[in-house]
Amino acid sequence: MFYPKIIQGGMGVGVSNWVLARAVSIAGQLGVVSGTALDVVLARRLQSGDPEGHVRRALDHFPFPEIARRVWDQYFVEGGIAPGQPYKPVPLFSANPHQNVLELNTLANFVEVFLAKAGHAGEVGINFLEKIQMPTLSSIFGAMLAGVDFILMGAGIPRAIPGILDHFAKGEAVKLKLDVEGATPDQEFATTFDPAQFCGGEAPKLKRPNFLAIISSATLALTLARKSSGKVDGFIVEGETAGGHNAPPRGPMQLSEKGEPIYGERDVPDLVKIAQIGLPFWLAGSYGAPGRLAQALVLGAVGIQVGTAFAFCEESGIAPEIKGQVLCEYFTGNLRVHTDPLASPTGFPFKVLQVDTSVSNAAVYNARSRICDLGYLRHPYRKEDGTLGYRCPAEPVANYLRKGGSEEETQGRKCVCNGLVSTIGLGQVLKEGAIEPPLLTAGDDVVNIGQFLKPGHKSYTAKDVIDALLA
Repeated sequence: MFYPKIIQGGMGVGVSNWVLARAVSIAGQLGVVSGTALDVVLARRLQSGDPEGHVRRALDHFPFPEIARRVWDQYFVEGGIAPGQPYKPVPLFSANPHQNVLELNTLANFVEVFLAKAGHAGEVGINFLEKIQMPTLSSIFGAMLAGVDFILMGAGIPRAIPGILDHFAKGEAVKLKLDVEGATPDQEFATTFDPAQFCGGEAPKLKRPNFLAIISSATLALTLARKSSGKVDGFIVEGETAGGHNAPPRGPMQLSEKGEPIYGERDVPDLVKIAQIGLPFWLAGSYGAPGRLAQALVLGAVGIQVGTAFAFCEESGIAPEIKGQVLCEYFTGNLRVHTDPLASPTGFPFKVLQVDTSVSNAAVYNARSRICDLGYLRHPYRKEDGTLGYRCPAEPVANYLRKGGSEEETQGRKCVCNGLVSTIGLGQVLKEGAIEPPLLTAGDDVVNIGQFLKPGHKSYTAKDVIDALLA
């Protein structure tokens, strides 16, 4: 297995895009694309006209041309939709998605990995969240069709994933048990995916990618190593200073004066115990600085995972005007990250970068009308008649209450789905003509991103980050 010194984090929705992952892989490290909401990203790229032809180039290599043609015909707009025109909606996932939903999502994951791997011999990974379960199977299959080298997954306990990779590699059908609120002990809800049925014939045999679990404790590492459905190839040990979703503190939630979760000694991962498992591991969370790689190696790691430093480089998917705004805030000393215990509908603490034009600003948040039209963080729940329903604490409050949720669960929740999509310049146009406001996440070391700027430069590249970290 390839042991990179640096793994580039799979961030946000399209922040870790194929351009960034490709640049990191060409530089000899592990580039990683984000696998979150790629169906929406692909549909909106096509509606924007695919101006540079990259999507079309990838679609031409998809092994099932009829599927690629259907998606192209459904979403492509020559020259792009007009300014102020909303994007065509993408169907929401369910436990039993329609074929057109599976086709778009499978193709989207193929496209992102294919473009990241094109034209070089470096290896590429894709990052998924365990909490987002319903798209997982078609996402993994699409990435494997493109020859993805690593699957990374956190935000949960992904015990089922290694076995799923084994089955997909053999062309076999798979099942993923769903976490359903209110399910009785005798009920099992699951989503399935059959490669042969999807392909309309014999399923292809595929390369089995390496699986890296993103963890925060030795206990979870040991559980995954011993009880997963297949082989775990390594771990990324992530501390609470990392961007995105953080593991909650152990024990009852206690908040600081700033309203942030308080982490203590019990939350520090035991690296000695993790090393004793015998699998390679990488350290993540504030390792994006010169000298930190050497410290990680001394602690027994084979390398580090770095996200925030790459998030604001030239190749990342964050809209250029937002990156420029964040770098200006760096020079004025005003960059600040708030670990919000309520923002994410998942219930996990979520790092929110404080930017005035984003929903981190209370005025922007309060002015936004609640809507749940992407639905990745909806929770499946058991309805009174025993069937599945779907609800999200960030959806309109009346809708959530009607589905059996409590008003307390809706307080402070932010629409992470729409906010992250807006961050990469693909925000939906709302009824009143406004664009969905962005939501930025970053690790605590965002306050140090200026260290990668060369004298006289206002931006930096992925190669600049890698050179600094390896120096």
